[in-house]
Amino acid sequence: MLAACLSALALPAFAQAVPDADLIRVALDTEKGRIVLALDQAHAPITTANFLKYVEAGRFDGEGFYRALNYAGGGIVQGGITSDARKLYPAIVHEPTSATGIKNTAWTVAMANSGPNTARSDFFIMTTDIPAFDAKGADIGFAAFGKVVEGQEVVKAILTAPVSPTKGEGAMKGQMLEPMVKILKAEGLEDRRPNENAPA
Repeated sequence: MLAACLSALALPAFAQAVPDADLIRVALDTEKGRIVLALDQAHAPITTANFLKYVEAGRFDGEGFYRALNYAGGGIVQGGITSDARKLYPAIVHEPTSATGIKNTAWTVAMANSGPNTARSDFFIMTTDIPAFDAKGADIGFAAFGKVVEGQEVVKAILTAPVSPTKGEGAMKGQMLEPMVKILKAEGLEDRRPNENAPA
């Protein structure tokens, strides 16, 4: 479907179950407010390192969330680099949920892909559980790698933002935000040790 695609008390169960040293917090300051992600570098090191590479190079700045899909009482917002393909890094090795143990549940952030080892910059956040996105048999699913720990209301605002009735192809028609919600700045919120799994 998406292939085209605080304090400890405040953290969801996901973050409480992972040692704090293994969580990397990233802030996405958008036109609708701040979203803070806690990325699980221990269980999804390749995917986390890829996302951080875009953040640290400033490549998400000025890009945005461009898609909103209502689904199962909630939905999905999708963002990434759409302005210039030269800002994209090479695709990364897929880390399926069957290997990481991070499921596609409400407030998860995951990478969009168009098949095995094709994920680059595009990512999505879901506001509802979508078990169909987890790896099952030959279906690789989508690589989940963190959670929203602050700014759920911002994600909901993006999900309900206006969409174009005509933009988008195939199943994506009617899901393109118009205008897109810009990411003004993406930045890490803490120092971190270099990750040896970072893409070259």
